[in-house]
Amino acid sequence: MGKVLVVNYSQSGQLHEIISNFLAPFDPSQIERLIIKPVKPLHFPWKSEVFYDTMPECVLEEAIQLEPISYGSEKYDLIVIGYQPWFLSPSLPITALLQDPAFQNKMNGTPIVTIIGGRNMWLNSQESIKKYIRKAGGTLVGNIPLMDREPNLVSVLTIFHWMLTGRKERKWNLLPMPGVSKSDIDGAGRFGTIVSNALKTNEFTNLQKQILSLGLINIPTDIWFIEMRGKKIFKIWAGLIKKKGTTPEKRKFFVNLFKYYLLIALFVASPIILTFYFVLIAPFSQSKIKKEKDYFYGVG
Repeated sequence: MGKVLVVNYSQSGQLHEIISNFLAPFDPSQIERLIIKPVKPLHFPWKSEVFYDTMPECVLEEAIQLEPISYGSEKYDLIVIGYQPWFLSPSLPITALLQDPAFQNKMNGTPIVTIIGGRNMWLNSQESIKKYIRKAGGTLVGNIPLMDREPNLVSVLTIFHWMLTGRKERKWNLLPMPGVSKSDIDGAGRFGTIVSNALKTNEFTNLQKQILSLGLINIPTDIWFIEMRGKKIFKIWAGLIKKKGTTPEKRKFFVNLFKYYLLIALFVASPIILTFYFVLIAPFSQSKIKKEKDYFYGVG
């Protein structure tokens, strides 16, 4: 019987629910579940100014202090890491966990599955996660991203409403529900069954192919296009804020500049650029797009 360590952090509780459903097919006696807790709590709902001010340290992947973690075993047969992407990067608590020597020791020589619950962009954050796992000597054998399936601008409106009010509801009684859909949350056990069976046989070689065979994971081309450019821009802004924001007043000024840049980029520039891309470039780049997506679908 394999020992499974499950670690995650969730502000809203959505990821807790996803992972609970994912774990349903496992023998409960196999599971050691740890909830990551920052020493300085990251409150939900967010305040707008706190949300934007979190960006630089998140993008630059600076660790925050976590409450002490106590592990029940020296070694595990499988580790499941659940996380949320923030600003195209792993959330601050997960970054801190992955930089912790004790957790790195647990990852060494261990198969690892990642479960992501987020809005719709996870490619860059997962690349960071991969690097931490490789550096620690772990082996990523499966990745399960559960995303909001609504169009990008619609999900921006619904997520911001939920994030800033704490109310998971249909904004104006018109927009769809924010976050990962109830059917995807409730159905997370389908992935759990696949991973549990792999654990029983200790055979993880084709695990990601089996996960993808359910047909539930999709990378929209517009999301791929935005992500391939967005992280570089975020890093520029993060560096600028850290360099120029030498006093609270100066930092607030540059964070506000970033806030307005992001809103303009989302609602004005992005639709124009994407229209240009889909009309003039994408039709002639299908093989490249497919190759890029196939890479992100995998775990290599």
